[in-house]
Amino acid sequence: MPNLPDHLLRRFTPETRIAFFTGAGISAESGIPTFRDKDGYWSKYDPMRLASVQGFEADPELVWNWYLYRREKIMSVKPNPGHASITKFQKLFPDSCVITQNVDGLHKQAGNQNIYELHGNIFITRCLECRQEMDVPMIFDPAKEGIPRCDCGGLARPGVVWFGESLPVQTLSDAMTQVQQVDVLFTIGSSTAVYPAAQIPFDARNNGAVVIEINPDQTPFTSHADLAMHAPSGVVLPQLFEELYAALA
Repeated sequence: MPNLPDHLLRRFTPETRIAFFTGAGISAESGIPTFRDKDGYWSKYDPMRLASVQGFEADPELVWNWYLYRREKIMSVKPNPGHASITKFQKLFPDSCVITQNVDGLHKQAGNQNIYELHGNIFITRCLECRQEMDVPMIFDPAKEGIPRCDCGGLARPGVVWFGESLPVQTLSDAMTQVQQVDVLFTIGSSTAVYPAAQIPFDARNNGAVVIEINPDQTPFTSHADLAMHAPSGVVLPQLFEELYAALA
């Protein structure tokens, strides 16, 4: 599919500053369910019971069982060609970063660098009360072992951002600084429906960056993109890398 128009191809040099903004779609290609698609998690489960402080306080064992199920699911899959291509891009364009809405850690596993995890990481465990990171087993049985507690007495919780919570301030601030400085932003597998993260491609466009959308489906951002490629990132990104590598050789 890729065949960048000449006016976009000229925007790429070894000094080009690039950001990869990713959503659930890139991980779906590894076999991890999305959230808002017709077959996604939120079509089957109540998000307020499983992904809110109120839901956790009401039934922490239920919430932990769901997150432990998701941890095991993620541990059973691997990064896909989309993730791997970002690693190649970052070697070709050293001034680059990844800004992700995903909590699965696949970007790091694939060797991506300079990663900003806006919604946290599912493999991190924090204290509900003091927010400190806790060193507890990755997989445990809440029914038999109980839910770990912090030294302060607070219950352990998954290190992700839940409904009603703010994004991590420093991570968001650092990511937005990157967005203000990039020359090119790829928005990959994001529905651009979850704010404030969904504002990122719009802000990049308003700051003069070229924004290229890679998503099988149209999104609220599609009509604003400099180029929209409606195909899986695992197909598009490898081809795009080869095209740019040949152009810069």
